[in-house]
Amino acid sequence: MNPTSTTSTDPRAAFAQRTPFFYGWAVVLAAGSTMFVRNAAATLTIAVFVFPMSEDLGWSRTMIVGAAAAAGAVSMFVSPIAGWILQRYGARVLMASSVFILGAVILSLRWTTSPISFYLLFGAGRLMFQAPLQIGGSTAVAQWFVRMRGRSSSMLGVSHSLGMGLFPLFAQLFMNASDGDWRMAWFWMGISVWVIALPLTLLVFVNKPEDVGLTPDGDTAMTDPAGTTQTQTAADQEEQWTLKEAMRTPAMWTLALVGGLVFLIHTGVNIHQAAFLRDHGISPSIAASALTVMAGGTAVGSILWGNLLDRLPVKIVYSMTAAWLGGMSLLFLLVESPAMAFTAAALFGIGLGGLLVVPPVAIAHYFGRSSLGAIRGATEPFVSGGQAIGAIGAGLIFDYTGSYERTFPTFTVAAILAILLLIATRRPTKPVVE
Repeated sequence: MNPTSTTSTDPRAAFAQRTPFFYGWAVVLAAGSTMFVRNAAATLTIAVFVFPMSEDLGWSRTMIVGAAAAAGAVSMFVSPIAGWILQRYGARVLMASSVFILGAVILSLRWTTSPISFYLLFGAGRLMFQAPLQIGGSTAVAQWFVRMRGRSSSMLGVSHSLGMGLFPLFAQLFMNASDGDWRMAWFWMGISVWVIALPLTLLVFVNKPEDVGLTPDGDTAMTDPAGTTQTQTAADQEEQWTLKEAMRTPAMWTLALVGGLVFLIHTGVNIHQAAFLRDHGISPSIAASALTVMAGGTAVGSILWGNLLDRLPVKIVYSMTAAWLGGMSLLFLLVESPAMAFTAAALFGIGLGGLLVVPPVAIAHYFGRSSLGAIRGATEPFVSGGQAIGAIGAGLIFDYTGSYERTFPTFTVAAILAILLLIATRRPTKPVVE
């Protein structure tokens, strides 16, 4: 049956079919709101709270930031569950519930009094950041777009970049408005999560275009007068794989390993960048500003790589992203001035923009839309593992050598390994059933 002929009692179906634009872009807006607010639990955001919380509660700074690391390890086991929920109930249920939980636990940090309560609350928010909100938004957009999947996914990268730059600012502004009270800052951060994203996820989100009588990209197949289909849409041409079928292919596991390698670079540089810059004589304020510049580069990179995905084969764009990250990692070794610090941060940020867009699009490109949530859930633990290894590995190299000089070449080696794996990857073909 033609998807455009379906009927539904859902009022969103009538609204979606009457908008003057393709409704998929409204879904992009809703998904982008979740990518924006997930930064309430970002490491750059908690950095604003480290000093006042340690002074007020007498906790060590390591103990405070350890909540993010602990949640990162747990997310390796939560990602498959999030993927199952996404596959079984759809993105709307997963995203709305995740936004509600994120806002609730963040605002509840106002009343935290012990390390245990802080780890449970912030850890739960961090799990929302790393698993369901990471998987759900990109998967929903991939359901609505095939031909324009790259540029639509790039909007999510821009949304995340804006949140990465603005949520730490929100935290400080809320703190200033409350006479330095970090507890009220957490409270209003949680309320902000609900106000910005909850209405959009509840009222706008639709799991896939077929649910409201539409087709991906808004395309329709062309037919001749006799009713015989002449051309297929991009969605019709895409091969659909189940999780069980995908798990039997080398391509799925290769893409999972590549995801782990590139996110090893991502987290290794992000967490240690400010400390590295200060070791090289860069002032604390300049080092912090470099992180903001990096967020700006990430927004630019999201648009750049997203548009390239709609013009070039995904394997080539993925390899280019890995090469960019590996090369720009080495650029940090040349930092001797604020100007060079900003340059390295901005260029590396462009590569990070690719990581927000390219890996999820690659999974969708290889295995289609039908079981994308489950497949993403199965591959995402490799990303979490890579992030943990990158953060810890870079710290160990510094502890044993007294500097980060060997860290950045290590990241370049990881990028080379990722490129070699991508070169060896072949798009799987489903066997013909006779």
